[in-house]
Amino acid sequence: MSHPNCSSPSSFILTGIPGLEDAQFWIAFPFCTMYFMAVLGNTILLLLIKRDPSLHLPMFYLLSMLATIDLMLTTSTMPKLLSIFWFQSHEINFEGCVAQMFFIHIFSTVESGVLLTMAFDRYLAISKPLHYSAILTGPTIAKLGLAAVVRGTAIVTPLTCMVTNLSYCGPRVIHHSYCEHMSVVKLACGDTQPNSIYGITAATVVVGSDSILIAASYILILKEIIGLSSREACLKSFGTCGSHIGVILLFYVPGLFSFYTQRWGQRIPAHLHILMADLYLLVPPMLNPFIYGMRTKPIREQILRLLWQKGIQPRS
Repeated sequence: MSHPNCSSPSSFILTGIPGLEDAQFWIAFPFCTMYFMAVLGNTILLLLIKRDPSLHLPMFYLLSMLATIDLMLTTSTMPKLLSIFWFQSHEINFEGCVAQMFFIHIFSTVESGVLLTMAFDRYLAISKPLHYSAILTGPTIAKLGLAAVVRGTAIVTPLTCMVTNLSYCGPRVIHHSYCEHMSVVKLACGDTQPNSIYGITAATVVVGSDSILIAASYILILKEIIGLSSREACLKSFGTCGSHIGVILLFYVPGLFSFYTQRWGQRIPAHLHILMADLYLLVPPMLNPFIYGMRTKPIREQILRLLWQKGIQPRS
C-alpha cells in the first residue's frame, strides 16, 4: 500500500505531559531541582574519585561509570524538557529527535549493565574478600565497562536505524516529553510491527536478564550477610543492600512500565504514563550519588574532610 507525501519530516512537536499542559510551568520547578541535584551529586562524586588516589579502586571505578552515564542520561533529556515546560519550545528537528532517542536508550541499557557489574562487585567483596583485588583488577573493570557499552550499542543501533528508515505522514505531534522510541514509531506510515516487536523484545531481554542476575547476586549477598557473626555488621549490610535494591527497582520498574504502556496501556491516563517516564530518567540519577556514593564510608570521609578544611580556613 502506498502512502503519498510520506518521508522523514524536518521536525516533530513534543507536547510535554498531555492533559497537564496548564500545570507544566509549575511541574518544571521540582524537575529542575532534581536535575540540579543529579548533576551536582554526580559531578562531586566524579571529582572526589579523581582527586583522591585512595579511591582508585574497582568499586569506585564502577561508581565513576555510573555517575558519567547518569550525567549523560539526564542531560540528553532534561534541558529540552524544561524548555518545553517553561518556554513553550515544543519543536525538535528530526535529527535531534533521533539522536535524543539513541542517547536515552543506549545510556539506559549501559546503566543496566553497570548496575549488574556493581552487584557482582558487591558479591565478590563480601563472599571472597581475600581474592577480591585479584579478581576485579582495573583492566577487568575496564573490560566489563566496555562490554556494557558494546552491548548497548549493538542493541540500540538497529532500533535507531529502523526508526530512520520509516516514512512519516500526517500529524508530527509526539505525545511525550522526549523522543521515546514507540512514541515516534506511532507517527510512522505503513507496517511498524517489526519496530514494536524489536523494541519490546530488546527491553524485556535486557531488563529481564539483568534484573534476574542482579537479584541472584543480592540473594547470595544476603546469604553471606546472615552468616556474619556481628549483629551490627549484619544490620548495616542489610541496610546497604536494601537501599541498593530500592534504587535498582526505581530504575527498572518505571522503565518497564513506560515500555509496556506505550504498546498496551491505552487505558492508563496519558499524564500518569508520561510522568512515570520522565521520573524514570530523573530520580535514579539523582539518588545514585547518595545511595552508592555518599553512603560509602571512604566517599563520606572525603566529603567531611573537605568540609572540615573549608571550615577551619582562616578568613583573609
